[in-house]
Amino acid sequence: MNYKKTLDWLFSRLPMYQRVGKTAFKKNLTNIIALSEHLNHPEKKFKSIHVAGTNGKGSTSHMLASILQEAGYKVGLYTSPHLKDFRERIKVNGISIRKNCVINFVKRNKSFLEKQDLSFFEMTVGMAFEHFAKQKVDLAVIEVGLGGRLDSTNIILPEISVITNIGFDHTQFLGDTLAEIAFEKAGIIKANTPVVIGESNIETLPVFKKIAQQKKSKIYYAEEYTKEIYPSDLKGSYQKHNIKTVLQSIAILKKIDYKIGVTSIKTGLLNVVKNTGLQGRWQLLGTKPTIICDIAHNKEGLQYTLKQLSNTEYKQLHIVLGVVNDKNLDTILQLFPKNATYYFCQAQVPRALDAEILQQEGKRYSLTGARYSSVARAFKEAKNNAKPTDMLYIGGSTFVVAEIL
Repeated sequence: MNYKKTLDWLFSRLPMYQRVGKTAFKKNLTNIIALSEHLNHPEKKFKSIHVAGTNGKGSTSHMLASILQEAGYKVGLYTSPHLKDFRERIKVNGISIRKNCVINFVKRNKSFLEKQDLSFFEMTVGMAFEHFAKQKVDLAVIEVGLGGRLDSTNIILPEISVITNIGFDHTQFLGDTLAEIAFEKAGIIKANTPVVIGESNIETLPVFKKIAQQKKSKIYYAEEYTKEIYPSDLKGSYQKHNIKTVLQSIAILKKIDYKIGVTSIKTGLLNVVKNTGLQGRWQLLGTKPTIICDIAHNKEGLQYTLKQLSNTEYKQLHIVLGVVNDKNLDTILQLFPKNATYYFCQAQVPRALDAEILQQEGKRYSLTGARYSSVARAFKEAKNNAKPTDMLYIGGSTFVVAEIL
């Protein structure tokens, strides 16, 4: 199998939540435990940081990795989903796993993977853990895929657990109250292991406190971090919350004897994109017109992004918009500005919502514009219509941004 055939097998043979939705969701850790045993428990051969949350966990993970790299550590980074290339999910010091490593992992383990009927995400987690063990990383930053308690990454015993925030996303799996969702995210809290809470509220705080107390784990809050806040090259206004979460996490790592100086922290925050290759977070793609893309796709994330959009200067706003078909449109469409020209589109994944349905739903909220058969066509038309003083925003779904990038 070459690289393309290997990816085709990974993507199409077994279900993958990001593409097909809830049919890929597993309600236990049986499969990943079996895979771990098959691979001789690679997750026990490196130290880790576990990061969960509704929004911001990707940015937080990349910032942590960047700072640790600047401090001289060999750092593994596991995140999802990818935007352009599958290998973005698994990196060591910002370098993606080699194609041959992906091919060889599948070749060596294919019969077991098929027999066990492993999901795409389970296989990817096993691949990442084995890669980090073989690379002898000093520390791996592991981002949760979905939820926490039942997520395939939740077999690690991390140095610290980090929960960025709680919002309404993936409610069909995690529950339809903030307390229920917090319970699932808090499933990554391990016994006698410090946990950092990025943001909490009256509904989620009691959940975090109760589980941390049960696990005898000390709980820290990003809002209690009172030292100097440093700037980052990630320019979204929402990053200020993630930065505080990161700085609180670094402070705890220093307490447990990790050597991380102020210079490493400052440089790491200013070089996240360079050090880790992070994309899709208020990313500037062009000027005259200003072109911005952002992967914010739920109410909590879009509130920050669209507020920043409203504070940006432009003459006319053009929005290329696509979403997935399990999104609660009523909660997100009401957030979008009514004075923009919309280009409704559909990403090339099974989970994408039909552009015609999105256009019709948009009309209910006075969002008007044409629909297009692809993201590329919508983007091309928006660029043709936009004048140098205008602004073009691309978003609504990770998959829409991925196709532009």
